[in-house]
Amino acid sequence: QVQVVERGGGLVQPGGSLRLSCAASGFTFSLYAMNWYRQAPGKERELVATISGGGEVTKYLDSVKGRFTISRDNAENTVYLQMNSLKPEDTAVYYCNTVVRQTIYWGQGTQVTVSS
Repeated sequence: QVQVVERGGGLVQPGGSLRLSCAASGFTFSLYAMNWYRQAPGKERELVATISGGGEVTKYLDSVKGRFTISRDNAENTVYLQMNSLKPEDTAVYYCNTVVRQTIYWGQGTQVTVSS
């Protein structure tokens, strides 16, 4: 059974940093791209970052480029999102996501709040 479980959210001041992690199981992790999405109150869910199975290719939402870094450890079946220089507009629930054999899987989400 495919599962993805996020950890690492919390409250941080503007300009601070957080690292999110997503532990995956139930599939051959290194063969599949992994994604981070976020959803702020009253807004649609948006794709923040994606990483290819081998980690060679990454893509980012324009508003997080240069501040966020997605990475993965295929030996640990884990994907990370390092978030630096956080802004209040980064406040959202962050979700880990993958598509395995044409089925979309979501984690339960982790709240990130950027506030002084």
